[in-house]
Amino acid sequence: MDLREINTFLHVAKLKSFSKAAEQMGYTQAAVTIQIKRLESELKVHLFDRIGKQTTLTHQGAIFYEYASDIMKELAQAAEAVSGSEELNGRICIGTIESVCSSVFPELLRKYHRLYPKVTISIVTDSPEALLHMMDKNVIDIVYFLDKPVYSKKWIKVLEEPEDVLFVCSSSNPLAKQTRLTLDEVISHPFISTEKDASYRYLLEQYLTSVGKELHPFLETGNTEFILDQLRHNLGISFLPSFVVCHDITLGKLSPLDVKDFKLRVWRQIVYHKDKWITKEMDAFLKLATKDFNP
Repeated sequence: MDLREINTFLHVAKLKSFSKAAEQMGYTQAAVTIQIKRLESELKVHLFDRIGKQTTLTHQGAIFYEYASDIMKELAQAAEAVSGSEELNGRICIGTIESVCSSVFPELLRKYHRLYPKVTISIVTDSPEALLHMMDKNVIDIVYFLDKPVYSKKWIKVLEEPEDVLFVCSSSNPLAKQTRLTLDEVISHPFISTEKDASYRYLLEQYLTSVGKELHPFLETGNTEFILDQLRHNLGISFLPSFVVCHDITLGKLSPLDVKDFKLRVWRQIVYHKDKWITKEMDAFLKLATKDFNP
């Protein structure tokens, strides 16, 4: 049984497409088809159903997939064990949301680079839903995101920690000195918001809808640092995770608003696909990213 054929089979199964597997692996579609037919001939089973544009595993294909995944994991482990190199020098692709990228990642990646200077790091920013979809397609290795707790049998979760989300404004804003503000008072002021696909904005709007209220931002942007700069210049109010604003609050530049009967949390979460072989580069990042939460 040819390992190249097994690898091709796994790519087709994950991407649910012969053409996408060919593109990702640098083969022609005809070459992928030939490899799969050889594998099916040797196994004497039909591995895929191809109906219209849909490519799905047959029952036998699904069984073979579990064994094939284990085979490739074992081979990767064996190759790494005998490589003789202790220095990390591979690649890692991490998916995250913009607010985490701008506030958590700068220091985290500086530490990682100091420890492992030869590792090449790629960062992809998008919504949690899009990032998790990319991870399931093996486009990215790890996803670090904020959302309500989400789970899947396909993922391994290494971090799930609550994070308060705060209404915040400039310390010179008159609202900063008031207590027991109502939601109506807060959302009636000029509001700067993240884009609609940000999980904490979505959760806020869900809550507001449930109590018959609406948010009408005068400015929307996916750039968290830009929002912070506007807040420092007293150009409005925003709603951001506590880790994004804590430094400015400590410096006295921003103030959290005391809103009566309101508390909203999201969860920091780090996941990877259960079928993903954890490289030394990935393992080092996961340990560093969860260090402060797992003493």
